[in-house]
Amino acid sequence: MKKTVTLTFSDGSPSIELPIEQGTYGKPVIDIRTLGAHGYFTHDPGFTATSSCTSDITYIDGDEGLLYYRGYPIEQLAYQSDYMEVSYLLLHGELPTAVQKTAFEESIRHHSLLHDQMENVFRGFRRSAHPMAVMIGVTGAMSAFYHEGNDLFDPKHREIVAHRLIAKVPTVATWAYKFNEGQPFVYPQNHLSYAENFLHMMFSTPCEPYVPNPVLARALDRIFLLHADHEQNASASTVRLAGSSGANPYACVAAGMASLWGPLHGGANEAVLKMLDDMGDVSRIPEYIKRAKDKSDGFRLMGFGHRVYKNMDPRARIIRETCYEVLDELDLRDDPQFKMAMELERIALEDDYFISRKLYPNVDFYSGIIFRAMGIPPSMFTVMFALARTSGWVAQWNEMLSDPAHKIGRPRQLYTGPERREYVPMDQRGA
Repeated sequence: MKKTVTLTFSDGSPSIELPIEQGTYGKPVIDIRTLGAHGYFTHDPGFTATSSCTSDITYIDGDEGLLYYRGYPIEQLAYQSDYMEVSYLLLHGELPTAVQKTAFEESIRHHSLLHDQMENVFRGFRRSAHPMAVMIGVTGAMSAFYHEGNDLFDPKHREIVAHRLIAKVPTVATWAYKFNEGQPFVYPQNHLSYAENFLHMMFSTPCEPYVPNPVLARALDRIFLLHADHEQNASASTVRLAGSSGANPYACVAAGMASLWGPLHGGANEAVLKMLDDMGDVSRIPEYIKRAKDKSDGFRLMGFGHRVYKNMDPRARIIRETCYEVLDELDLRDDPQFKMAMELERIALEDDYFISRKLYPNVDFYSGIIFRAMGIPPSMFTVMFALARTSGWVAQWNEMLSDPAHKIGRPRQLYTGPERREYVPMDQRGA
């Protein structure tokens, strides 16, 4: 028998019965869709207690520190899979066979080039433009270059769009960097893996051969995998909301990128490096730790704790190992800034203040350190996040359009403005 909840009113108004839905995991959900017919809406700023959709893609349990992609624990995928396989999994719901994976990777390689005229889009920006601004603009501009045959209700057309976006975003990202640096654009190479191709387009020049470091390529692939999707966060919800109107998919993903750019979402790893720059030296860490513990001080340590995870972020455990692998490969364990980061990590994992509040180092703390070690500048950190998250965005967009129950997003509001009033001509208004 299906469970229900009864909403009663203190003024004697008729009660309302609402059904309760239970997903595979997680808290039960009260279905409030019929409330509007009874003259009521719910009020939930930030939608922190509202389920906006049903989804089969990602599950998070913040209390237990769990993250599953399509039912697979992130730990298993991080150590046994790769970003291309996980991208296929997010899109299709199942891990690919060897034949399917090869075909998927071939399709991604086939779509990695940008339309030749898109170079002109890059050249329309100032050289000093932030790479995220360029990335958002160029991704949105794809809607003007790849608009033919976009029947959003044709699964095959949606698949082509998804492959294009996953394939082209690394090219857009690296070209945004090259344009910012005043260097020539580097074209993708089809014999390289996804992560190797990114490193090639990012760091090679026409002057000399470039061979991607396999340790760095593996680390980068793992970072992409760990960031591929994270349930209904702000940027994924933005992609879904924009896509719910039937908007062009490239514009929808550009909207997601714009949401991700916010410092409270995708800009956190850049903030970690800025914090380390401000500290300047290991000797000043006790001063900053004292400030972090002082409730009257507005300072907070960046890269510690997580809004969703009340236990240690499961991605952080994995990326921590990757961080040490990269530092060892590049012989950077003695770098002053990395020493600061490692000392902060030690304190957070040993100090009762941080342990009792579950303020563990999170994925942003380690990813920022890895990116800087690789030579990726802080202005590119959010770009890296957007690149990784593209597979999740297109999976969320595709799932929404596949759902026969999907509707255009239309949140309600609690109006608190003036009551009706009459227009007053200007000459009758007070001074």
